[in-house]
Parts: sequence; C-alpha cells; structure tokens
Amino acid sequence: MESIALLIGASLNAGTVLAIASLGLLINEKAGIVNLGAEGLMLCAALAGFATVVHTGSTVAGFAAGMAVGALLAGVFGVLVIWLNTNQYATGLALSLFGAGFSAFAGTSFVQAKLPSLPPFTIPVLADIPLLGPMLFRHHPMVYVCVGLVLGLIWFLYRTRAGLVLRSVGESPESAHALGYPVRRIRLMAVMAGGGLCGLAGAYVSTVYTPLWVEGMIAGKGWIALALTTFATWRPARVLLGAYLFGFVTMLQFHLQGIGVNVPSQFLTMMPYLATIVVLVLISRNPTWIRINMPTSIGKPFYPGA
Repeated sequence: MESIALLIGASLNAGTVLAIASLGLLINEKAGIVNLGAEGLMLCAALAGFATVVHTGSTVAGFAAGMAVGALLAGVFGVLVIWLNTNQYATGLALSLFGAGFSAFAGTSFVQAKLPSLPPFTIPVLADIPLLGPMLFRHHPMVYVCVGLVLGLIWFLYRTRAGLVLRSVGESPESAHALGYPVRRIRLMAVMAGGGLCGLAGAYVSTVYTPLWVEGMIAGKGWIALALTTFATWRPARVLLGAYLFGFVTMLQFHLQGIGVNVPSQFLTMMPYLATIVVLVLISRNPTWIRINMPTSIGKPFYPGA
C-alpha cells in the first residue's frame, strides 16, 4: 500500500505540470485563440526559470521569470494572429519550433549547472498520517496552488462579468464588438495570461519537478496539455482530473519498472502519448458532444470592420 500511496503522490506532481499548462491553453481557447506553440513557450520558460534560479537561488524568482518569458512570447504570437490575422495554426507551430531551437541554443552554458537543493515540503501533522500523508501532504506548494488556480478559474469564468465577456468573445466576437467590447485587446490579454501559465509550468519543470536543464526537457508535455483541453471539453475541473490521469499513466511506467515487470522500456515510455491518442480517438467518436462544448469561434480570425 505504501508503494501505491507514493505512486499516487508522484502522479499528482506529474499532473501539476500538465494542469497548469492546460489551464493556460484553456484561457486562450475560451477567447477563441488556438496556440500550438505551448511546447516552445514551456521550453523557453524552463530555461529562463532555471537560469534565474542559478543566478539568484530563488525558486519564486524562477517562476516569475518563466511567467514573464511565457507571457512575452505569447504576446508576440497574439499580435501576429489577432492584429495581423496570420494563420493561428501555422504561427503556433512556428513558435513551437522557434522555442525548441532557441532554448537549445541559449541553454548550452547551463547544461552542467546545478540548482541549490530545496528543503522537503510537508504539511505539519497531516504529513504524518499513514498512506494519506505521502499521498497528499508532502508536495511542493505549487501542487496546491494548481488546485487553487482551477477553483479561481472556475469562479472567474462562470461567476464574474469579466469571465462572461471572455467567453462571449470566444463564442461570438462580432456580437461582443457590437456591444462595445474591445475584442482584440481582450483576446491579447487572454493569450498573454495563458502564456504566463504555460511559462509557469515550464519553470516548474526545470526548477522543481526535474531540477536541471537539458535540451528538449519538456518532452511533449506542451502537446499533451493541448490535447488535454479538448479531452476536458474546455472545463477547468475536468482539466485537473485529466491532468492527474495522464500524470498517473506517466508515473505508472516507473512503478512497473521498479517492481520488475518484464515489458520493454520503450513501450512504457510511449504510454503517456499512446494514452493521449486513445483518449482523442474516443472523444472524437461523438463530434456533437465536442461541438456543444467547444467555443464557437475558436481558431477563426476576427475582422472588426467586416
């Protein structure tokens, strides 16, 4: 039972990365913008966060640097697709490729760098509970911040006027524009906020989750996060549950290797991505269900004068 508790605890840690990035992409898509550049954003933010912690010793400063870089790159993407009306998919792919290449080039001097060790994080008293302690109460604070982000986003989207405006911009930008709302500025703010969250996820990977820098260390998590928003039908609570599910699949490979299951390591490594494909195939069997939940104007350019 102890090993199962540790497996679930590791799954929560792994799922946190996906959940934070997916929440950022969900904000983008609620505003009608598809950002395929999450992988590149997270790589650049991971490098920025790692470099900041190397020079300052502060994990919080690393998180802030990652968010700033993510928001900056997302802002560039937003200007291109919102004001210049470039193709969202092509621009996002270009951003992803740029982020992968730039982070590999700029990060060569940090490959051998080491971060200061972090103290173990525990919640007093609760961490000593058998099974539940290692499962739920011995995680980095960002794991709990992630749950707070989900609750905050649910409240923002469905309980505030600003959230209603954001959803209306994603559903019918023409109607929102006719009512006097600055659709382009709202979309840009949403894209930058989403980029900031992707940046936070990237910085968390390089400074806490696996505290080192290697080229391509995000390893497809940006793409899984993108698929996760569709899997969760654009609902924040489902994003969190889906992220923990994918985190469990990711950690399961190490658990199976640890107990000596005779399965090729290459097959275990591909399990998270295989799970992504299977989930997307399953939900694609009911396109009506996706259309009901999907923002109507997602991926479509907006022309104010039209």
